[in-house]
Amino acid sequence: MISLDLNFNILTRDLSHYLENQVKVGLLGSGVGLSLVLGFSAAYTCYYLISVAKKPQLISGGRKFNQFLREQCPVVSETYYPTFWCWESRIQTLLRPFVTAKPGVVYRNELIKAADGGQISLDWFDNDSSLSHPDPATRPTVLLLPGLTGTSRESYILHMVQQSRDLGYRCVVFNNRGVSGETLLTPRTYCAANTEDLETVIEHIQRTHEAAPIMAAGVSMGGMMLANYLGRKGQKTCLKGVVVFSAGWDVFECTASLEKPLDRFLFNSYLTSCLQASVHRHRPVLEKSYNIDHVMKARTIREFDERFTSIMFGYPTNDDYYHDASPVHRLKSVQVPMLCLNAADDVFSPSHAIPVEAVKQNPNLALLITCHGGHIGFLEGLWPRQSTYMDRVFKQFAKAVIEQGSRLKDLSR
Repeated sequence: MISLDLNFNILTRDLSHYLENQVKVGLLGSGVGLSLVLGFSAAYTCYYLISVAKKPQLISGGRKFNQFLREQCPVVSETYYPTFWCWESRIQTLLRPFVTAKPGVVYRNELIKAADGGQISLDWFDNDSSLSHPDPATRPTVLLLPGLTGTSRESYILHMVQQSRDLGYRCVVFNNRGVSGETLLTPRTYCAANTEDLETVIEHIQRTHEAAPIMAAGVSMGGMMLANYLGRKGQKTCLKGVVVFSAGWDVFECTASLEKPLDRFLFNSYLTSCLQASVHRHRPVLEKSYNIDHVMKARTIREFDERFTSIMFGYPTNDDYYHDASPVHRLKSVQVPMLCLNAADDVFSPSHAIPVEAVKQNPNLALLITCHGGHIGFLEGLWPRQSTYMDRVFKQFAKAVIEQGSRLKDLSR
């Protein structure tokens, strides 16, 4: 044993001597180690600047809207530099909730009645300290719609509230039924296809602040709901403009993408469990109408929709629901200026399903596509804590719609 230990010590001593004196691999030395680090850094920087950092693609159905966006929203023409250490789509999607700050926002909650006897929770940020719009009667209002299981406390919603506050605007967040702590009074929740609750909310906002201009922003499923609403209403809406982030345009393609093994593991199963948790919280009122035990055994969003959502909203099959929930079929009927931001690498909304051709046929639509950004990611900067590319798009477009909205009339010219 002593002989083995001695031989081992001699071997390690000789190896250390060789590395220190012959190869010089110390990180701070002048040999191979430092050369490798510098070489890798240079190669990575070149790859990032050539293949990752790119200007977004702006597609619009008319020259007038395109020109308006380039003049009033310079962000649409600027190179998007994703955070260099996490530009991959899944990493951006997963990290955003953890690395971005959550600005402190104090809401005023309001519960309003729905036609079926249910209640809808609205979280208001009144911004009474606004200097640019001190009169609450005319203070512009921004309606915000969170994603599938999101609430007014999501970081991306809080960032948009903060941006609106800086502009002097009022915000109101439309929380889908049953997700923000309120009691579910009727056996009904929400889905991307049904816009009745959204119509109730918009009408309520308009009645409450008749003289104030209103615009809206929707994220993920909230964006899908907004797009479906605009497609149904045409010109019969009070919204002056809409911006949509990371919307899924074709639900069939979105669902298929999320059922791929890696994305099912990272996202699908988690979102399904979140949906089931909401159902479980309201089980006493829901189990009278639905087989909750069967719903709780779902393992994917598709299975959840087959067992719960499509049944709740009266669709013959889940495919009928998915077709009706896909905004791509209603884009031709949108009559309000709508800007849509999608990342080409978003696994929730795959690039081949982004409705480029449909957008080209409607002068009221514009589509901004970045090469990277993931799903509601769009992280940028060395440490993307305070602001994202998505935040900048929102702030510039909101300001343009509210302050230059007269230029957006009759975009078909």
